[in-house]
Amino acid sequence: MVPKRIIAEGDLVAVHSHCNDTPGERGRAVLDLFRARDGKIVEHGDAAQDVPETSANDHTMF
Repeated sequence: MVPKRIIAEGDLVAVHSHCNDTPGERGRAVLDLFRARDGKIVEHGDAAQDVPETSANDHTMF
């Protein structure tokens, strides 16, 4: 998994990554959301979506 964007504010952190388990395939876009407190992760949630073959606009996921 390769992080593409990391965004943080206060105790919230979002990590947007490109996960590709098989070379030559498009892979998945993954968003991990973390809440940190006292240097530890206290909450975590994630969402994943297959990278589409085409995009409806010029701004692709990666």
